[in-house]
Amino acid sequence: MLFSSLVFLYIFLPVTLLVYYVINPKLRNSFLFLASLIFFAWGGVSYSLILIISIILNYVIGIQINKRHRRKTWLIAGIVLNLAFLIVFKYTNFIIENVNSAFNWLEIPTVKNPKIILPIGISFYTFQSISYLVDVFRKTNDSQKSIINLGLYIALFPQLIAGPIVRYHDIQKQINQRIHSVDKFQQGIKRFIIGFAKKVIIANTMGYVADQVFALNVDSIVPLFAWIGIIAYSLQIYYDFAGYSDMAIGLAKMFGFDLLENFNFPYVSKSIKEFWRRWHISLSSWFRDYLYIPLGGNRLGNGRTILNLLIVFFVTGFWHGASWNFLAWGLVHGFFLIIERTRFGYILDKLPSFVRSFYTLFIVVMAWVLFRAENLNFAIEYYKVLFSTGSSEFDYFQLIKILNYETIVVFIIAVFGAMGGFMQIKGLLIKLLDITRLSVQKIELLKDLVYVCFMIFVLLYGTGSLVIDSYNPFIYFRF
Repeated sequence: MLFSSLVFLYIFLPVTLLVYYVINPKLRNSFLFLASLIFFAWGGVSYSLILIISIILNYVIGIQINKRHRRKTWLIAGIVLNLAFLIVFKYTNFIIENVNSAFNWLEIPTVKNPKIILPIGISFYTFQSISYLVDVFRKTNDSQKSIINLGLYIALFPQLIAGPIVRYHDIQKQINQRIHSVDKFQQGIKRFIIGFAKKVIIANTMGYVADQVFALNVDSIVPLFAWIGIIAYSLQIYYDFAGYSDMAIGLAKMFGFDLLENFNFPYVSKSIKEFWRRWHISLSSWFRDYLYIPLGGNRLGNGRTILNLLIVFFVTGFWHGASWNFLAWGLVHGFFLIIERTRFGYILDKLPSFVRSFYTLFIVVMAWVLFRAENLNFAIEYYKVLFSTGSSEFDYFQLIKILNYETIVVFIIAVFGAMGGFMQIKGLLIKLLDITRLSVQKIELLKDLVYVCFMIFVLLYGTGSLVIDSYNPFIYFRF
């Protein structure tokens, strides 16, 4: 079930909120856990069984780790079991396909591929489970005594299928006792609708443009189309995932939870290092705390630091998908993080701000080609088109189909917003209001009125888009 679906917006969410606030507060965790399982089961009951088994295993193992006897053995067993789930359901098809390719080359009978379907959200709740077990082992927190509460942490529907990756110690106290208020609920609604606008109005439109280009035969793509396609995809993946994170944070607030931020205008970064401090913050911080630092971080010399970074971004690439494309994408980012630790990074810091911004955006956008392409061969051919003078015949009708008035307007809004333009306008408006002679009460009333009108417009426009058009993809369902 997508947050940006009519079923969720007008049936599941209103009913869940109504029941949650009507029932006895002592039953709220149990109800929210049940609602999360129903939400998850919408994608297939078998997926829910996998999730429930994962919750039970991590509950039992967490209790054992909390004891003094064989703590490390239980931790290793827990990590292995969680990763085993992830590997079996996410990477089996990939492994068999590559083994069969080798067998075909050696003229050996191939292995039958079971074509396992990827359970939605497994990459996210697996990492949350591992962080829970590690934190219990490190004594950052005690193991959860209630399986319902642990289940709520792992399966909480706002962040279940696409994050942010929530670590147990960040939310432990909120599971047992959280604040519900009208102000927090209003903040949640605002944040959810902003995310809804990013997803439905911007990401879907940019996704349509990108899909039109990438669906073409690579031999028939002219450089202009290729650049339009990859820039549109760069905007799509940002607004798709950042929008979903906004909706998740907003939904959590409606139920009293405060989740950490997951995006902070990554496209304004002036280095790849800064980009990963702003992009998918919960994932990059997870890898830092649970992989990079345990491997030794940057404490064991330059050689070991380089190896650790390569390992982290090798895993980062494969975490996103079982494909050589994703591995290449991860290693590209790892490579530039490594060279930024050399004298190149020192030189980069001395360059003008716009040059550093251009460098970062160029690397990020080029890497997105690997992320979007169906295979490495397509990606290589796409790169050739991007930097060619163009030999294919230019099709004006195709251009008009891809870029109509609506997509051009959304394109401009998307670029302006991704670069932090709306935040600057908001700051200017606040300053202008502050220097007026209006009273504080009138200023706050005017702000609220503008906000309410904007929210109503976005919700109605987005709903209309969902009713009229069935195109509503979500990129991170693949992961």
